[in-house]
Amino acid sequence: MQAWQVHENGEPSEVMRLDEIDTPTPGGGQVLLKVRAANINFPDALLCRGHYQVRPPLPFTPGVEICGETEDGRRVIANPALPYGGFAEFAVADAAAVLPAPESLDDAEAAALHIGYQTGWFGLHRRAGLEAGETLLVHAAAGGVGSAAVQLGKAAGARVIGVVGGADKAAVARELGCDVVVDRRSEDVIGAVKEATGGRGADVIYDPVGGEAYDQSAKVVAFEGRIVVVGFASGRIPSPALNHALVKNYSILGLHWGLYNTKNPKLIMHCHEQLTELAARGAIKPLVSERVPLGGAAAAVQRVADGVTTGRVAVIPGLTEGGAA
Repeated sequence: MQAWQVHENGEPSEVMRLDEIDTPTPGGGQVLLKVRAANINFPDALLCRGHYQVRPPLPFTPGVEICGETEDGRRVIANPALPYGGFAEFAVADAAAVLPAPESLDDAEAAALHIGYQTGWFGLHRRAGLEAGETLLVHAAAGGVGSAAVQLGKAAGARVIGVVGGADKAAVARELGCDVVVDRRSEDVIGAVKEATGGRGADVIYDPVGGEAYDQSAKVVAFEGRIVVVGFASGRIPSPALNHALVKNYSILGLHWGLYNTKNPKLIMHCHEQLTELAARGAIKPLVSERVPLGGAAAAVQRVADGVTTGRVAVIPGLTEGGAA
């Protein structure tokens, strides 16, 4: 089969190589899945760089989120078990973690419903307890993780403020349903958020960026607000001033979604049921901005790593260079 392999760590476009390798053999408790679509996530870039918390042995195939097909023809979504990731014609996954793909979504959309939306659901509902009528601020609102949080926030009845970088991403954020959009490249984020909230600030802040975005969050979080720390796409891990959290009476909440797979896996299925229902009634729909053939995976992962994409980019092994499946 064809599979992208990382033989050494570095930038995705430089270290990912399309190879012809043997189709993997599943181990105990695992299943072999034909990849119908693989969604690109920022952790795929971190895996290539060797900066992710999981470091599979070299060589490995990245791709941590797929819509696949079982040997008996069922359409499912899964997180592949590395080193046999999703940027390949076949992947391996733990059987216990395979979930049914929602019928209301196509393959690329179904692949994109998993990590980003599960993270958003756990962050907004399980950790932050977002309530209808509250104000939710989402950093990187036009990106894969941010766009999911925007849709989930709107579905929960929140007023959503989206922070983006650039006019194109601002347009995407508006289409996603943001009530207020702040372009950090042309506007003062702190001033704009305070103006939009009448000086009160945001009740819940969803931050997959870290760095300067977190610094801004601490200045615009409301009384009894909650900052959900999801990731550090900016590359800088902030060091919160806990005296500031005490004085302003807000909470800093960490979210490592993957821990639920081992600590409380039943919640993963419960969340998936909630997401499937929301998708069925059209309340959420993953924004898939690009569908690329398998041969375009390395370049696409690099674009995601560089932060120039919106929504989700999906790799479709059955897609030809001309765009036909």
